Amino acid sequence: MEIVGGVISHDRVAPSDGRPGGPLIVTEDVELLDDLLRLCAAAGALPEVHHGGPERRQGWDSAPLVLVGDDAADRVRGAARRRGVVLVGRDQDDSGVWQRAVEIGADHVLLLPDGEQWLVDRIADVAEGVGRPALTVGVIGGRGGAGASTLACALAVTAARTGRRTMLVDADPLGGGLDVLLGGEGAEGLRWPAFAASRGRVGGGALEESLPELHALRVLSWDRGDAVTVAPEAVRAVVSAARRRGGAVVVDLPRRVDEGVAEALAQVDLGLLVVPAELRAVAGARRVASAAGLVLRDLRVVVAQSAGSGGLDSEEVASLLGLPLVGEVPWEAGLLEAQAAGTPPGGAARGPLARFCAAFWDRLPADAVGGDA
Repeated sequence: MEIVGGVISHDRVAPSDGRPGGPLIVTEDVELLDDLLRLCAAAGALPEVHHGGPERRQGWDSAPLVLVGDDAADRVRGAARRRGVVLVGRDQDDSGVWQRAVEIGADHVLLLPDGEQWLVDRIADVAEGVGRPALTVGVIGGRGGAGASTLACALAVTAARTGRRTMLVDADPLGGGLDVLLGGEGAEGLRWPAFAASRGRVGGGALEESLPELHALRVLSWDRGDAVTVAPEAVRAVVSAARRRGGAVVVDLPRRVDEGVAEALAQVDLGLLVVPAELRAVAGARRVASAAGLVLRDLRVVVAQSAGSGGLDSEEVASLLGLPLVGEVPWEAGLLEAQAAGTPPGGAARGPLARFCAAFWDRLPADAVGGDA
């Protein structure tokens, strides 16, 4: 067992059938029932409530989550063992609660009020039908003008074109807004300032529906206002919500690492450091890699070639940085003109940039990106 936020648990529980649903509550403790109903309401879930023994609870096997009041432990002892059972109590000094949890096969023991936030998050997870989290790719420029934002957009556009549920997150408030790069600055939907005060949990479905939809993907961008900061807690909540929807999340990251950027980096599965094939760019990229590497678990190099530039060899760039090489982004002529005509980066499926991005997604393990739309 491990201790998680005041909750002792065996294992992480997944929804039994992948479909959204509310929990089953089993208790005759009126005060406890009121609390559990309140927490379900906070999580946006509609529970089913039963008071009797196992033979009277038709939802025992099918409910994605079962909340058993400590008062009802004896009555459910004969029920069939299943995943997703939480024994809920109040007495912090009652050591016998752990034994009762073992006897009914509970995955978790939760004591109120300390575990309320954990329980709200867990109920919301099953209400949303959370499955495999999105593969989250972060893109960082080794220096200014390296083409990180262009690559981030192209990766997202390419992922969406293959039918994956895709979200593009603009984590660089000084970048001008990725919605502009995608030709959607006038599109309806929320931008980062609307989430600046977010605390706790943000619903994944609600987030997705609130954002502009451009080129078959959802985009969380900055607006043209004066706000340039979002609290780290809000960044954590929003990126977590994006990941819970599954599919692919692409995050365009700034070169500096502050507390908010660190929260985003902590949820990135794979980081791509975009470095032009120039010695000076490599020198600057060393500092970026050093800062990002303090948080990011897996950072790799993408070498960006420019028109008419011999530059350094891609393998040499990766060797100088001491990072694995993903590949080389070829120069694509006419990219700016295509963007002005309404074609986003990666929008031309046969272009060099789109081909690079398609190869990137194809090289991933078959089960690395789940939650297709």
